[in-house]
Amino acid sequence: MKIYPLVIAGVLSTVAFSSCVSKKAMQAEKEKYVVLETENTRLQQQLAECNTKNADELMKKALLESDIAALKKQIDFLKENNNQALKQLENLSVLSSSQAESIRKSLDNIGAKDAYIQDLQSAIARKDSLNLALVTNLKGAIGNMSDEDINIKVDKGVVYIDISDKLLFQSGKYEITPRASEVLGKVAKVLKNQPDIEFMVEGHTDNVPYNGSGQLIDNWDLSVKRATTVVRLLQKTYGLEPSKMAAAGRGEYVPVADNATSAGKAANRRTRIVILPQLDQFFKLLEPKK
Repeated sequence: MKIYPLVIAGVLSTVAFSSCVSKKAMQAEKEKYVVLETENTRLQQQLAECNTKNADELMKKALLESDIAALKKQIDFLKENNNQALKQLENLSVLSSSQAESIRKSLDNIGAKDAYIQDLQSAIARKDSLNLALVTNLKGAIGNMSDEDINIKVDKGVVYIDISDKLLFQSGKYEITPRASEVLGKVAKVLKNQPDIEFMVEGHTDNVPYNGSGQLIDNWDLSVKRATTVVRLLQKTYGLEPSKMAAAGRGEYVPVADNATSAGKAANRRTRIVILPQLDQFFKLLEPKK
């Protein structure tokens, strides 16, 4: 009869131990759920931003195509009317040579406007094709590197290469790390094969005040020094033409994420290479034909 209390005590101990383990497991699962929910929210926000940008670009493209279509209709209408008028007037004895010449010039002007629209369309298509080829080559050279470390995109006709500062610099420093030379070397190889390309290297920081020593004062100085360090490396180590490059410091004032979180701060600490659009090609279209 005395054995019962011992058995009962053992059962109660087992139940208490199982309850403790279950609580720990449940707490761990709750923590995992919170992490996954936070990551899901961040990804949903990124997706929403991408969808908004894509929608804006599609809308702009649709408006441009609509304007071009409207201009073509106007040109066709004017051509038809002027051709009919010219035929009618040429059959009249009252038509002077100067009047006929004026009508012919009007037709020539319409033809020039039509050619101008076609030139613009060809230039835009050619530029889009070059940007697509450039992005493809860059992504091929970079390989399978995470988008959190290096991101290549086209926005409003401009190619951007964003490189995380954890690949390039130590915290608060502007000296290039060994890993940076590898990454920048791959980018430089692609850019060097496009000698007509001009680009700007921008340094960006988060909003944490710079507290280092030396000649630097604040994040402005740090971002500029990082940009010039990258430009100098591209010139001296990889032989890129210095006249095709520019360096700029943006400090903390052009963030791509919220500085309220550590992930946002990490995203804002970046070096951006901006492939500058070749506007001279478009300006040539505005020059009078000789």
